[in-house]
Amino acid sequence: MIPELGFIALLIAFICSLLLAIVPQIGIWQGKINLMASARNLSYLFAIFTTLSIGILAYSFAVDDFSLEYVAAHSNSQLPIFFKIAATWGGHEGSMLFWLFALSLWAMAFAFFSRKIDPIIATQAQVILGLICAGFAFFIIFFSNPFIRIFPAPLEGRDLNPMLQDIGLIFHPPLLYLGYVGFAVNFALTVAALVSGHLDAAIARWTRSWVLVSWFFLTLGIMLGSWWAYYELGWGGWWFWDPVENASLMPWLLGLGLLHSLSVTEQRGIFSYWTILFSLFAFAFSLLGTFIVRSGVLTSVHAFAMDGERGIALLMLFFLLTVSSMTLFALKANVQSSAVRFRLVSKESVMLLANILFTVATASVFLGTFYPMLFSTLGWGSISVGAPYFNTIFIPLLIIALLAMILVLATFWQKIKATALRRSLWLLLPALILAYIIIAYTIQQNDALQFEPIALIFMTLALWLLFTTLWTNWFKLSLKHFATILAHGGVAITVIGATMSSYFASEIGVRLAPNDRQELNGYEFHYLGFTNEIGPNYTSEKAHFEIYKNQQKITALYPERRHYDVRTMNMSEVGLQWGWFGDLYIVMGDKLGVGEFTFRLHYKPFVRWLWVGGILMALGALLAMFGVRKK
Repeated sequence: MIPELGFIALLIAFICSLLLAIVPQIGIWQGKINLMASARNLSYLFAIFTTLSIGILAYSFAVDDFSLEYVAAHSNSQLPIFFKIAATWGGHEGSMLFWLFALSLWAMAFAFFSRKIDPIIATQAQVILGLICAGFAFFIIFFSNPFIRIFPAPLEGRDLNPMLQDIGLIFHPPLLYLGYVGFAVNFALTVAALVSGHLDAAIARWTRSWVLVSWFFLTLGIMLGSWWAYYELGWGGWWFWDPVENASLMPWLLGLGLLHSLSVTEQRGIFSYWTILFSLFAFAFSLLGTFIVRSGVLTSVHAFAMDGERGIALLMLFFLLTVSSMTLFALKANVQSSAVRFRLVSKESVMLLANILFTVATASVFLGTFYPMLFSTLGWGSISVGAPYFNTIFIPLLIIALLAMILVLATFWQKIKATALRRSLWLLLPALILAYIIIAYTIQQNDALQFEPIALIFMTLALWLLFTTLWTNWFKLSLKHFATILAHGGVAITVIGATMSSYFASEIGVRLAPNDRQELNGYEFHYLGFTNEIGPNYTSEKAHFEIYKNQQKITALYPERRHYDVRTMNMSEVGLQWGWFGDLYIVMGDKLGVGEFTFRLHYKPFVRWLWVGGILMALGALLAMFGVRKK
């Protein structure tokens, strides 16, 4: 009976979303304040019943209610309780319900914090959010219902996919979805501004805080997903240009462009068209990401659904919202040409260049992601677009972006100061020297490594950006400047981590028997043997390594090969020792004899800086949000 209550709560939430889309709009047309005010209460009710619905689904997982088809497909009585709860969003139906739940939280938050802005704009935006909520609630009820019963109920569940049995499942999808769905608020505000016929600095300021919070969650979600792939998949990398990874990257790039464009619109009254289009497309590409992950149209280790009917329904939602918003933009966008003029070398010009870079980068990712699918659909065969394509495009784009970030610190609105530019140029020399020292020392540790000029360019630019950011903002005590230090400094640190781990990583495949030794990058890996262990829902073979450097023991690592009985799947759990200047990473392979296995040994210099930089970028966005709210 309890799961039925969850479905009833979902139905009531759907009704609330329909009322939210209709009743306040009637109030706007008729000028009735009481009907307009109902938008806030309806948003709260929608959030309450959506929360109740997903809470009941999580409870069904916790008590092993295998009479629910979704629970039986994604859980098992032996599964640890925290994975049972996380399995709520571990499959298609539950993840879509969590998507709706995240949307309800954003709608409720907007209803609460929009009390001081223009009531017409706020109400119109809540009506648009109601339409979006109603569309996804309808999709879940009729195409993706997680409360379907099966009779007779199985005695045991099929278990959660072993790849998802990790702490990453608890935090990564929720953070990613909160980021995705958060762009619905600025989408609604932008459409409301179009309907009202104006987009001014005040609306840009209202929108900017919501974009910053959404981008904060999306950045954390992407960083956590990259870290999860790094240690869980056993390949030692952090970005594979996988279609689902690209699905999160596209709205992230558009959101970044929107943040910078909003800043110019708010302070200079220009770039309004850029702001509108970035706002509309950021949410549109969030919907596209949902389609990629949940439709099964593209093959990925991250994709769960393989249902064509659901994919078509999601695609229809995407096209309906995208086409209608673009049509509204074409009909209603009436942004008058600004009287503001700026020089060729000025902050405005650099910001314009940034907008172009974000647009080209997003279009390139979109083309590389969907071209293989189009190629196959047209019957031309199969084609694969991988890292060579993306690297060819993104390497020059990133170089230009880093130069633009350095230049923007030496420019001001409408002008450039020669003193600031000279000061920035002086910082290039120590950046070049330090970059060369870091690379030379890394190569010295492993004779097999070769000097890479492109790596020196990236390291120099990243350190130059870091030095310039610190020098320019360090003595300016304000939230805005601290946010700039964190965000731009985070970009520099991430580029350092990506460059060093990509160009100067070491790895070797070996066959080791107990008490064998292998050297890599100045470290000695001593394999002592293995033990058999029994986990809650798996059995494993766990190897024991001791790591030495300069005849001194550094640490012990325990890579595993796990066998999950219910799913009959094998998974590798890496042995990982992290360090600020490099990670030691061991992957356990096939068994070849008594105690003898294949192993892959890795050394990843500076790889940890990738995620530290990402966290700093996210914190910079959060700090900037507090600054905007204060203003």
